Amino acid sequence: MKLLRLVRSQVGISLLEVLIAVFITGVITTAVMQVYVTQHKNYLIQDDITEIQQAARASIDEITKHVRMAGSNLPDGLEAIAASNTNPDTITLTYRNSDCDTYLATAMPIPSAELKCATDISCFHDDQWVYIFEPDSGGGEWFLITHVQDDALHLQHNTMVLSKKYGKDAIIVTMEQVKFYVDNTTDPNHPNLMIIIGGRPPQVFAENITDLQFQYRLKNGMIVDVPMLTDDVREVIMSVTGRSRNPDAEPTSDDPYRYRTYSSSVSVRNLGV
Repeated sequence: MKLLRLVRSQVGISLLEVLIAVFITGVITTAVMQVYVTQHKNYLIQDDITEIQQAARASIDEITKHVRMAGSNLPDGLEAIAASNTNPDTITLTYRNSDCDTYLATAMPIPSAELKCATDISCFHDDQWVYIFEPDSGGGEWFLITHVQDDALHLQHNTMVLSKKYGKDAIIVTMEQVKFYVDNTTDPNHPNLMIIIGGRPPQVFAENITDLQFQYRLKNGMIVDVPMLTDDVREVIMSVTGRSRNPDAEPTSDDPYRYRTYSSSVSVRNLGV
């Protein structure tokens, strides 16, 4: 009976054992949390880098598509490439993207007069930017078609007056004019690659693009920032810099963002041919 009471008195956990167990549990919990925090941070970084890559590569692909078309079937007097060394740079690319065209059946009496055409105009549509020019003089301008009257063969441009009266046989063609630039002033914290198609308002093409650079390889092999003659351009060399959407919680420099720059080049196939 005394032996049973002695055994019972020794059953239990001492304070020292409790403290040791709490310490071990804390060590394990801390280690698990550190692993989780590190993995989560790496995931966020990788997610940011993936987003940068996608935006930059999509930007390069889109610009490349239009560079390859630049100069296709352009009327005389229109520049296929308008380069601006503005740092970030700007580029405007112009080309014909269809066979849709017509010409005037009669001369315009005044610059605001509707355009009386000589051929089928069903390929044109309302709210479309087109180009009118006189083939003999080479002069022309862009304007917005406000209404297409198929039966009457008339094109209206009620929202804008042309700069002059165009004569009989002046040609109207559909063309594409695309401008790319970086907008880092509207919201300096979120710079974007912008695109303007025709005379439409600017649109965001890719977010968090901080820089856009172009150089031009000429037919003599020289590389310049701005070509003197567009017809001398044989290759466009471009670089796009993307930035992370969110700043790093623990930055290693004064700039808390991460950047990636991607470069490419594309041959210009419609110039100098």
